Amino acid sequence: MKEFISLKIDYAFKLIFGKEGNETILTAFLNAALKLPQERRIEAITIMNPELNKEYQGDKKSILDVRAETSEGMQINIEIQLSNQYDMEKRSLYYWAEMYSRQIREGMAYKELAKAVTINILDFNYLKQTSNYHNVFHLYEDEEKFQLTDALEMHFMELPKLLAKWRNREISPWENELVRWLLLLEGADNQEILQTLEEIAMKDPVLHQAMTAWEETSDDPRIREAYFDRRKAVLDEKAAIREAELRLKEALEKGRVAGIAAGKAEVAKKLLNLGFEITKVAEATGLSEKDIKSLKD
Repeated sequence: MKEFISLKIDYAFKLIFGKEGNETILTAFLNAALKLPQERRIEAITIMNPELNKEYQGDKKSILDVRAETSEGMQINIEIQLSNQYDMEKRSLYYWAEMYSRQIREGMAYKELAKAVTINILDFNYLKQTSNYHNVFHLYEDEEKFQLTDALEMHFMELPKLLAKWRNREISPWENELVRWLLLLEGADNQEILQTLEEIAMKDPVLHQAMTAWEETSDDPRIREAYFDRRKAVLDEKAAIREAELRLKEALEKGRVAGIAAGKAEVAKKLLNLGFEITKVAEATGLSEKDIKSLKD
């Protein structure tokens, strides 16, 4: 069995989708994600940050995103996240604002500013309001829902929701290009997905190019060493976030229990003041008769 590096690790994702020479792969993914009409599909793209500095690979706080610009000037940022840091919408909005504003040059008219797009690929469920794995946000008027401008576009792609729909056969990588590109990120951990994509790649030359690059990259000893360093840093961060979530949950539960106890005591005091017997107060509140006697005293 082939052993692939996981494309859900941002370092590996960038090696395939954000590397100079792989512009065709990135273009195919973006055309599938943005769902542009045929006459406006992306034909050429420039990767703006192809470098992969080794000093960042072990840094948990570094963001190995993919930034690109189309031949029409559209600005695009792609980020992949394994754990929920509860800031994705603000982080995405910040990246959008940064991309949009840095286009401006002296003497440039605002109408010349190109569209900016952020794409967030998440390995966790984030948007509780929907079961859709791909959601796109724009600026719309509240009541009549007409669009103010298409300059802002934010995508959220949630892999767990994608996998759930794939397992239930609600979606098919044979029929949907975006599904096949997102399932590619799961291929290292799922032999059925990998085999399906290999079959599709026989008819999809760009997917074939991506899978060939992925296999060659996975076989490179130096890349594997750097990959495992980055993987450890990312998974350590994910574990730390999970630990913090559990501790917060425990603290909230303790606070809830303490709050319930305090509330019961307050009710018990009021019942005693109204002249209820201790046994009746105990029955009503769930407190012990001993505790209620203490409150009465």
